[in-house]
Amino acid sequence: MRRAVAGAAEQSVDATGEERRRTVTRIAEEVAAPASAEVDRDARFPHEALAALRAAGLLHAALPVDVGGAGLDLREIAELTQRLARGCGATSMVFAMHQAQIACVAVCLDAGADAAAGLARRITADDALVASVTSEVGIGGDVRRSNAAVEPRDGGEGGVGGILFLEKRSPTISYAEHAQAYLVTARRTADSAPDDQVATLLWRDEVELERTGTWDAMGMRGTVSPGYRIAGTFPAERVLPVAFGEIAARALVPWSHVLWASCWYGLALEAFLRARRMVRRRDAGADPRLAEAGLGLSTLRAGISEAIDRTVPASGPMAIMALARLNDLKVTSSRTAVDVATLCLEICGMAGYQERNPVSVARILRDLYSARLMIANERILASNAELALVRDA
Repeated sequence: MRRAVAGAAEQSVDATGEERRRTVTRIAEEVAAPASAEVDRDARFPHEALAALRAAGLLHAALPVDVGGAGLDLREIAELTQRLARGCGATSMVFAMHQAQIACVAVCLDAGADAAAGLARRITADDALVASVTSEVGIGGDVRRSNAAVEPRDGGEGGVGGILFLEKRSPTISYAEHAQAYLVTARRTADSAPDDQVATLLWRDEVELERTGTWDAMGMRGTVSPGYRIAGTFPAERVLPVAFGEIAARALVPWSHVLWASCWYGLALEAFLRARRMVRRRDAGADPRLAEAGLGLSTLRAGISEAIDRTVPASGPMAIMALARLNDLKVTSSRTAVDVATLCLEICGMAGYQERNPVSVARILRDLYSARLMIANERILASNAELALVRDA
């Protein structure tokens, strides 16, 4: 049941964009930010901010209105993501990852499958937070390959009405113990090739979670992302009706890269605003480094906007070019955001270096250093090098 949390106003799905932005800004400032130091220190889930987003009706922003979602497009969700990041990077990243997962379900609604619509309606009715289980031990970070496979349970056929089983070991599952559902990738069958994948949507009561690692990370500590063994027994209707390769091209890759970049932009923007406050406080004239940081921010924002404009999930050469541009966005934004925050640290000096100072950028920088590792930049650059061989421009 949705309830107001820490002053966050109830929000209907037909609220105007400006009202939504004000609501999310209020959640960032009044709910996420006050808890952010504890979330970071204790590496604990930002439950206050997620509860406030539920209360505001924004947890399922990426799902259509006719299945209970808010029906927002990628551009507006990107804006909400960056606003959340100014209060707490981990809250923003959890929001971003969740939206990318439910966007995958939204893609399947276009296939007209009743099962997909039923899954979407249950997500919204249960206010379910959906976690991603795409990484896997032994595949080197390539989410387009799987070792795990979907198999019929107890020798059954596994078709419609059948019962399936899968078991997967993942080196990291963000907020796994706080999620109500999991988007899990696996090979279509035990005999399928590693890249012949399906996506399954499993509910918490259908899976067994066994933590296999610890989470004492440098930054983004509130995402709580250790490794797990996940095993589930579930009806065949939990398999999404669109091949994972198409889901990845149309939803997972564009939404993940754009929303991650938006989170990083929001963190860099907060660092910039703190540095600007420090410059004004000193009253010693303009600092050229502030202009340099502002230029980096402009580059970041323009890159995100262009990626949204030019993301065309089509087949053929356009799909290749679109993927390359999205890969470019991820690499450049993960670098530029760190550069901006580093400049801001230099501007703030020791005040910016101290964790508890009002102009501290310490946590911001630690959060931003994760950006290069969320699908490692060298893997993305290697992918783009391959794409360069098959595209004209």
